[in-house]
Amino acid sequence: MGNKRVRGAWAVVAAVVLASCTGRPDYTTVDGVMLGTTLHIVADVRDASAQELYAAVMDLDREAKASMSIFDENSLLSRLNRNQTDTVDRHIAFNLRLADSIGALSDGRYDVTVKPLVEAWGFAGKEAQAHPNIDSILTFVGREKVHIEGNRLVKADPRVQLDFNSVAKGYTVDLLAALVERFGAENYIVDIGGEVRCRGVNRQGNPWRIGVETPFDGNMSDGEYLQRRISLSEGGLATSGNYRRFYLDADGNKVAHTIDPRTGHSVVSRLLSVTVVAPTCAEADALGTMFLAMGADDARAAVDRMPGVKVYFILAGEGDAYEEYVSPAMKPLILE
Repeated sequence: MGNKRVRGAWAVVAAVVLASCTGRPDYTTVDGVMLGTTLHIVADVRDASAQELYAAVMDLDREAKASMSIFDENSLLSRLNRNQTDTVDRHIAFNLRLADSIGALSDGRYDVTVKPLVEAWGFAGKEAQAHPNIDSILTFVGREKVHIEGNRLVKADPRVQLDFNSVAKGYTVDLLAALVERFGAENYIVDIGGEVRCRGVNRQGNPWRIGVETPFDGNMSDGEYLQRRISLSEGGLATSGNYRRFYLDADGNKVAHTIDPRTGHSVVSRLLSVTVVAPTCAEADALGTMFLAMGADDARAAVDRMPGVKVYFILAGEGDAYEEYVSPAMKPLILE
């Protein structure tokens, strides 16, 4: 995105860029840590200093983790999963509704009751089981097994558990965008761990430029290896892939963190990376997970049924080569 990042969990690094003679607005940059990953904000905030913005962002960080984290045993979601409460907050309710709308497009591949499966395979903060009893777990996985009545979560089986990791980060990006707008920003980009919401133009007066990483296994770089850049002036963007969170089992088979809730098994296909642009980052986040869980052929067929969807797929080709698919609606956003 054109700016060098300086990070630190212990402090915020902030700078204010003065307006130029062209009349462009001042921009404030904030880098740090949010939701346990990288935070990057560039915004023309008018109603707060960098320090005040950072303090508000950290309040939002605590609020989001206290609600939706599956890694914090004291979060509301963790207590709901343990049946210690049945009361939901606005964040849980929103994400469950969004999960329903995306799930309806997925032929069962997107389902936030997948947590027991994710946990069994070692991607929810616990060690993987050597031989998880998938058939047993599948008896209490299924979106039809849980619903909200008023402000209460009602489960058909007390063993049902929710995992919002496929949408909560994108949703928090949207909350962060709303926060900078409340501070008067009209031009901004907010980024949590590579998931983005933006509006307006950058310091040079151009649309924001967002890189899409090359999806080779173990690519943990910060933009060093990019496959494409996307130009965006409004909306959310998220990229999903199985090239970071995976391991090899005892037989040398790749086990990736994307789990098909219908079969209970890890999804590994030649679809390596999915980038989605949508009106909100929460939608982009959930759709990216859905397409990745579908695998290459079914994801491509699903795109054909969704006119106007903006997606960029990177697929494994011959040898070390990559193949690409760009939906018609996405093509104007891809930079050559």
